Amino acid sequence: MKKTVLLFSLLLTCVITAQESYYDDVDLSAEGLTLKENLAVKTIAAHTNILSYGWNALKGSDLNPENSSEVLLIYGYTSSGKTARTRSVNKNGGGSTDWNREHTYAKSLGTPNLGTSGPGADAHHLRPSDVGYNSNRGSLKFADGNGNSGRVSGGWYPGDEWKGDVARMMMYMYIRYGDRCKPNGVGNGDTSSTPDKMIDLFLEWNAEDPVSDFERQRNRYHVSSDNYAQGNRNPFIDNAYLATKIWGGTPAEDYWGIYTSNDAEAPTTPTSVTLSNSTPSSIDVTWSASTDNVAVTKYEIYVDGTLHGNTTNTNYTISGLSANTSYAVTVLAKDIANNKSAKSTAVNGSTTIDSEAPTVPTNVIITNQTGTSFKANWTASTDNAAVVGYDIFVDGTYKTSTVNTSYTINGLTVSTTYNVTILAKDGADNKSAQSAAVNAVTTDGSNNVVELFFSEYVEGASNNKAIEIANLTDNSIDLSTYSIKKQSNGAGSWVNELTLSGTINVNDVFVIIHFEADDENLVQHADLVAPEGSNYGAPINFNGNDPIGLFNNGVLIDIIGVLGETAKNLENKTLRRKLTITSPNTTYTASEWDEYAVGTYDGIGIYDPATASVDTSDFTSFKMYPNPTNGNNIFFNLTKDVNVNIYNILGELIITDKVNTTRNSIDVSKLSKGIYLVKINSENQFITKKLIKK
Repeated sequence: MKKTVLLFSLLLTCVITAQESYYDDVDLSAEGLTLKENLAVKTIAAHTNILSYGWNALKGSDLNPENSSEVLLIYGYTSSGKTARTRSVNKNGGGSTDWNREHTYAKSLGTPNLGTSGPGADAHHLRPSDVGYNSNRGSLKFADGNGNSGRVSGGWYPGDEWKGDVARMMMYMYIRYGDRCKPNGVGNGDTSSTPDKMIDLFLEWNAEDPVSDFERQRNRYHVSSDNYAQGNRNPFIDNAYLATKIWGGTPAEDYWGIYTSNDAEAPTTPTSVTLSNSTPSSIDVTWSASTDNVAVTKYEIYVDGTLHGNTTNTNYTISGLSANTSYAVTVLAKDIANNKSAKSTAVNGSTTIDSEAPTVPTNVIITNQTGTSFKANWTASTDNAAVVGYDIFVDGTYKTSTVNTSYTINGLTVSTTYNVTILAKDGADNKSAQSAAVNAVTTDGSNNVVELFFSEYVEGASNNKAIEIANLTDNSIDLSTYSIKKQSNGAGSWVNELTLSGTINVNDVFVIIHFEADDENLVQHADLVAPEGSNYGAPINFNGNDPIGLFNNGVLIDIIGVLGETAKNLENKTLRRKLTITSPNTTYTASEWDEYAVGTYDGIGIYDPATASVDTSDFTSFKMYPNPTNGNNIFFNLTKDVNVNIYNILGELIITDKVNTTRNSIDVSKLSKGIYLVKINSENQFITKKLIKK
C-alpha cells in the first residue's frame, strides 16, 4: 500500500525536511488568513505554465514509484478491476478498462462550473482514475467514512489511503482559485470553527492521513523543467501544518519543524566575510559556513542594514547597486526552526566607477503616422550597469526623454519629413552615440477611415477565444452604440448580443475574451470579459462555424465567417486582418485575413504585431499584489507614474486613480466580490491584469 511504509516510519521518528527555497519570498511567520493570502499570492505567481486539459502532465507526475510503466489510480485499493490502484500509463481514454482524468474538485461543484480550462485543467487536482469508478463518484461531495473508498451516506469517501491527498488538493484549489473552489462546496463539513469556508472534515483528513512520498513526487514534478510542469507547488504537501496555521483544527505534522520544534539554539555567526569582484553595479560576497545543532538552512545577506536576499550557499552576488558607492555588508545564518544567528561583522566595499556607455539603439522604426504625429520605436540598448533612459532628437535637436523603447512625437506639421535619432544613457550619465538617422513623414492630414472593424479573431484551445476591434479613424470612438452577435452553428438569425462599453482611442484596439480564457496574452490584453451568464460566455464561445458580426446601432458593419456556413472552417485558428485593410466589410472575404496556427496569441491587443515587443516594455517587472485579495488595498511595484482604471466584467469603469513610486496602492475596499480588469497606462504603453476580489 502507498502509505504503509511511511506510517510505520512515522512511529519511529518525526520526519523533518528542509523548507524548500521556493518559499524564500513568503512570510511564513504569519498565521490565519494572512498566511493564507501569502501562500495564495505565491501559488498564483508561480503558476507560470497554464496547461490545457490533456494527459501528459499526469503521465509525468503520477507514475507509480514502484513501476514507472504504470500510474497510480486515486480511490483504488485492489490489484485489478474497477477498484485497481494501478493501470498502464498508456491505457488512458474513455474505454471501460481505461483510466481517465478525475476532477477531484468536481467541475459542476465550482462557482461557477470549472469547465476544462483554468481551474478545470489545473493538474494539482487532476488525478488518474478508473473510468467506471470515476463515474461512480460522479459529482458527489466528499463525506466522512472509513476503510476503502466508495459511496457513503451524504456523498463519496475517498478511502483511508487517499483522504489526505483529497484534503490537500481541496486546500490548494481554495487558495489558488478562491471562492470559485470553496471547500464547503465540495465537501460535507462544518465551517463554524474556521475563519472562512474551510471545513473541519478536510482539516481532520489532512492530519489523519499524512503526506506520502507519492504526493511529494507530484509536487517535485510541477517545479521541474518538464514541458507539462505548472511551475507552482501545493504548499500543503510541502508542509501539512500550514493548514493548521491558517485554519486551526486537528494539528497536522510540521514537516519543516519550524512551528513545533523545541530547537531554540541559533546557528553560529558567519565569519570571514569577504567582498570581491566589484563592478559598477554589483559586488560578490563570500563567507565561512556556520554550524548548528540541527542544520543551517540558509543565509540572509544585508546591505547597509537592509535585507538584500538569501541563499543556501556561502557566496552571493549583490546586484542592483549604484556606481562608485560604498556599502556595508553583513550576513546571518538561519536553521530549520527559524532561529537566527547574530549578524556578522560588517565589511565595507565599493562599486567601481562606471565609465562605459550603453550600446547604440538599433532598428529605429517609424509607425502610426498622422498629419501631426508619429511613433518612433527601437530595440533596447544594453549596458554594463543599466540603461536608465533614451534621448530623442528630431532634426538634430533634442526633443524629449523616455524610459521606454517607443515614443509618440506630437505637434508636427502635415506632409513634412523629419529626421529622427535616438541615444541611450545610463545611471552615471554615460551616453551612447546617436542611432542611425531615419526619416519620418507625416501624412497630409486626411483620413478616409470612418468606422471600427474586426482586426483579430482567436479560436484557440479550450476557451481561449477572443475578438479584437481596431480604431484607425481620426477620433476616439464611444462604444455604447456597438455590439457583437453570432449566428449559432451557421444557422438562424443573429443571437447572443453582447453590448460594448468604454472608448477606443485613435490607433488603439479593444479586446473581448471568453470568461474562461486562461492564456496570459489574452488575459493581459483584455478590455472586456464576456461573462458566463446563461449562455456560457456568448457570443465569444464560437467554435469555428459561428459567424461573428460587429454592429453599430443595430446595423451590421463587419463580419468574420460566412453566414449560413455550417462547416467549422474557422476552428482552431487565429486570423489577423491584413494591415492593408482599414475598413469593415459586411461580406467575409478570406483574402483580407492572414491565418495562423491554433494557439497563436502573441499579436492580440496590438494592431500591428510587428511592434508588439515595444508596447509593454515599461511593465516587464510590473507586479500587482495581493491578487486575489480580500483586503482594502492592492499594491503596485513600478518605476514611473501610471494611470490605473478598474473595470467590471461588463466593461464598466468602476475606479480610476493614479499611482507612482511613493503612492503605490489603490483602495479597493468598496469593490464587491468578483473578477475585475485592471488597465494600467503609462505614457505610450498599457497592460491589463485580472484582479480577483474575494
